[in-house]
Amino acid sequence: PQADANSPELPRQFGKYTLVRKLAKGGMAELYLAIQRSMAGFEKVVVIKRILPEMHQDGSFVDMLLSEARVAATLSHPNIVQTFDVGEVDGTYFIAMEHVHGDDIRGIVRQMKKVGRNEFPLAHAVEIALGISAGLAYAHAKHDIDGTPLNIVHRDISPQNVVVTFEGDVKIVDFGIAKSDAPNQDATEAGKLKGKIPYMSPEQARGDQVDSRSDIFSAGIILFELTTGKRLFKGSSEYDTMRLICESDYPRPSDIRENYPPALEAIVLRALEKNRDERYQSAREMQAALQNFARDERIDASNVALSEFMRGLFADDLAREVADKDMVAQLRKSSHDWGSNPPPARPATDPPRSTTISTPAAARTVTEVQAAPIQERKRQRLLLVGALASLVVLLGAGLGAWKVLHKPKPAQVLVPQVAALALDSDPPGATIWLNGEMRSEVTPVTIPNLPGGGKIDLRITKDGFEPAKQTVSLDAAETRVSVKLEAGHMVVEVKTKPLGAEVEIDGHAVEGGHATGLASGEHELVVRAHGFEEYREQLKGGPFETLHRDVELKKATTPLVPGSGKPVTVPSGAPSLPPKPTGTGKLNVGASGGWCNVSVDGVPRGPTPVAGLDLPSGAHRVSCTTEDGKVQNASVSIKPDETVRFRFAL
Repeated sequence: PQADANSPELPRQFGKYTLVRKLAKGGMAELYLAIQRSMAGFEKVVVIKRILPEMHQDGSFVDMLLSEARVAATLSHPNIVQTFDVGEVDGTYFIAMEHVHGDDIRGIVRQMKKVGRNEFPLAHAVEIALGISAGLAYAHAKHDIDGTPLNIVHRDISPQNVVVTFEGDVKIVDFGIAKSDAPNQDATEAGKLKGKIPYMSPEQARGDQVDSRSDIFSAGIILFELTTGKRLFKGSSEYDTMRLICESDYPRPSDIRENYPPALEAIVLRALEKNRDERYQSAREMQAALQNFARDERIDASNVALSEFMRGLFADDLAREVADKDMVAQLRKSSHDWGSNPPPARPATDPPRSTTISTPAAARTVTEVQAAPIQERKRQRLLLVGALASLVVLLGAGLGAWKVLHKPKPAQVLVPQVAALALDSDPPGATIWLNGEMRSEVTPVTIPNLPGGGKIDLRITKDGFEPAKQTVSLDAAETRVSVKLEAGHMVVEVKTKPLGAEVEIDGHAVEGGHATGLASGEHELVVRAHGFEEYREQLKGGPFETLHRDVELKKATTPLVPGSGKPVTVPSGAPSLPPKPTGTGKLNVGASGGWCNVSVDGVPRGPTPVAGLDLPSGAHRVSCTTEDGKVQNASVSIKPDETVRFRFAL
């Protein structure tokens, strides 16, 4: 009988594959490193994506996944990670995929930050965009064996799904949610989203039907972010992010990066057209535009240069991989002896012998390799001793002693550890920052698959509250952290004319016109002086905001009632205000010296640059919160049918 793939005992047989190591587990499937063997000594290292048993209960999901995977299996292109096989073993559905060495774009950017490199080389960004375009062009134009167009759409072109290998090849992964018009594939329900929200096209974010031009928009986002170093769509929530995609005006790359190549900006902006009829109508068209740009500007966009960049960036990983090649060879040799009966699982007292760096489906992982069974190793050692004995006689005892003294040390075992972080905050719905990077989740949440055994810098922020910071040790399988956020306060400073006028806020006297520690929100300001009309104003301020008011009181008049000689009683109150202007205008907010999260009138608007916000005419409060929690506030005046540009100096 076939081995139960649920069992932790590995290596195990799984149909025609030998599962060697469990790589990862997600919400729908598990990933295994495996070896495929067949007649005439054929063997291949693959990645097995095994559908979790609980997902089998959803028949429509299984049918959809297998149908889409069968479509993906028809794709064979240098810029697409190939799907080799789709099938079932003892009631367990699986997908066999190509195994590649490299890392996805997200991992590359993180590694660059780790080694202090902040700017992604332009030539490599163009080469990656060329690879994405070429892979998409092939998939979009794919026909079935009868010549009928399949109309494949990936629907999840994102940094996690684009891998760059150490050979400089660019590969698109995870066509597992790809859509096609294959006869046996059900159409995706309208309104049901598939893909990562910050990389969706407007039509995809709205839940409309998508075509190949949606993938082109997603590729444009990646090109924008690689060449500017800034996220394009990063709202405070998924809903806010979708609003940015569907409703806001997008910034130009030249607004963010000085001396941005105009020809490349034209390519990015065309790929990011909201109206898909105005985008590139095919990925091949976008590929041609990028090739023309690289040629005209003499950009060294090549996989050779990209390979050198990757090998330099991940030099430590590659050094460990070279040291493990002998163990990979031993694994392959041992697999020949397993046949249809794989070796028993490794006992707890028999540690792994080595590791290799592997990258299945865009996730670079450390993969543990099991050595041959103990008895097999003993037999091999006996044969080796016999052969070496003759050699020692010929070469002499001196050479034998040299070998003993210079015996190489065994490769270091790398045991990956993962931990989960359970976060809760009062109030809930707070934004989470881990090691300076904002997460998409909000509290309360449990974040899995964090590197265990170390420390992580945690920061919790929420509009209207002081940020909370702490360093968390991830020593346990799950670490729980609960944070109570303190409400932020506002300050009011009032200057009066005449000097010395009485100032009250909410009925309490304010000495010197300076009030601190006020809760954010609305407050009533009253200024009065003998012989002057009383001034009243409803103040509205946010946390950490300082409101400045210059109040000049008007002298009181006491007119007489005609024919009576008695003074007219004039009720106190604020002077009448002119009518507010009507209409709407636009606001663009930027920052120099860094970036910050922007809120307008208390509503989060995403990170700078923020462009094309439609606001009613009049005064508005703009807040800028930096990564370390510092806040700057400003008041801007919007005029009808005009665009106001405001920049914070960080």
